[in-house]
Amino acid sequence: MTVEKTQENLSTTLEKTEQALGGLETALGNNEEASLLATAENSEANDGLPEGWCEIKISEVADVVAGGTPKAGDLSNFADPGSSIAWLTPADLSKYKSSYISHGKRDLSQNGYDSSSAKLLPKGSLLFSSRAPIGYVAIASNEISTNQGFKSFIFLGGVNSLFSYYYLRSIRSLAESLGTGTTFKEISGATAKTLPFILPPLAEQTVIAQTLDTLLAQVDNIKTRLDAIPNILKTFRQSVLAAAVSGKLTEEWRGESEYSESAVGIDFPNSWKMQTIDDCAEVKGGKRLPKGEELLEEDTGFRYIRAGQLKNGTVISGDAARNKQLYLKAEVQEQIKRYTVDSGDAYLTIVGASIGDAGIVPENYDGANLTENAAKICEYKQPMCKPYIGYWLRSRIIQDLIKLEIKSGAQGKLALKRIKTLPIPEISIEEQTQIVRRVEELFAFADQIEQQVKNAQGRVNNLTQSILAKAFRGELTSQWRVENPDLISGKSSAEALLAKIQAERDKLAPKKKPKTTRKKVAKK
Repeated sequence: MTVEKTQENLSTTLEKTEQALGGLETALGNNEEASLLATAENSEANDGLPEGWCEIKISEVADVVAGGTPKAGDLSNFADPGSSIAWLTPADLSKYKSSYISHGKRDLSQNGYDSSSAKLLPKGSLLFSSRAPIGYVAIASNEISTNQGFKSFIFLGGVNSLFSYYYLRSIRSLAESLGTGTTFKEISGATAKTLPFILPPLAEQTVIAQTLDTLLAQVDNIKTRLDAIPNILKTFRQSVLAAAVSGKLTEEWRGESEYSESAVGIDFPNSWKMQTIDDCAEVKGGKRLPKGEELLEEDTGFRYIRAGQLKNGTVISGDAARNKQLYLKAEVQEQIKRYTVDSGDAYLTIVGASIGDAGIVPENYDGANLTENAAKICEYKQPMCKPYIGYWLRSRIIQDLIKLEIKSGAQGKLALKRIKTLPIPEISIEEQTQIVRRVEELFAFADQIEQQVKNAQGRVNNLTQSILAKAFRGELTSQWRVENPDLISGKSSAEALLAKIQAERDKLAPKKKPKTTRKKVAKK
């Protein structure tokens, strides 16, 4: 697919996704006030509940059951998933999208189950992670046990599982705020019992759950489409570079469309000649710190560029330890002052996982010291539009050649002499300038799309919480209540339902509750 066609498809995809998102927001009447309410996630008592709904503690309608973990080092405690006793950890719910779950990444063996405090929870139980992190939730689609990172809820009849699933999703921020601990936050069983719960009539619970299923499926569809765009953009940027360095982007400007295969296996315009990096520039290495010296966080005025900062075709300064800007002492700078870079120099990382990262040193890093894990391409011997060489080094052509050139060993390394032999087309400064102009135009388009996607993803995340908040304020079923008064009053009311649940709990109270007691479980 051509660059132009991909550009058109990206615009169309984003436009249709924005339309779908905007339509859903309009249908729901979303506005700034709704978004603010959504972020609260029902964390405060809501005095505006529909008439007849009950706001209670979750322990009034559910038993809270903690999980258990056997000794981790004993492999006999565990089994392949689906082969023994289903067992879940919070990690199993990370990025898990379905509302129901049958097992985790591994089961407990009978020995593991017997040697831990894990309990077998019945089908339909709400599995709620209570630490690392707090608030993951799923419905058990079969009998299942959990590790100690869960406080699960077994609801008696009268509470719709899917309704309670969505409700627990809506109060995740509240649950997280109740966590205590230093190494990681956790909510205790006592705290879990105090979590608020909204209880509408049973028929309305079902309608709310079905409505949320429909609406959130639409949201997930929009989110999936948005999440796919960054990978398309990555491919698009590589396609732009490929078209640029092969002469396709300037074919019309050049007035030539005849190509011949080159020594590197790529077709280039007949008017282009191939040379090496050494023909057009000097290749020099950076410098490591003198033995015993360390980099400083304090700004001494002498910046030191590390490999982790050489990203996205430029030099970055971030908050992460890997790319944070660090500095040299004045006396250390004096010792290694020959190993600095000038703005416009090209760079290429030569060691480690990021080997091959390439770009151009920006103006604000003029005079900075360069790590020994990178090389600079400088002192150009012929007219050069400096960004052009950066784009050439980032292209798939050069990146593939770099992979072939890396020496074998414990850690790959690209030798300076190998960099000197890398090919680069010898083309006029005018065409280099045209290539850079077109690449920058297309990259600016990609950056714009990327920002629009980020904005839309933020709206989608707010929309999910807004929908949940509306559901548990009764807004999604207001018309249904008008049309079905007999399903929300009298024996069908929430008050009657709560009384029935409490009567059943009182009846069970003197007895051992078989659903939560330890018992032998036959192997599957």
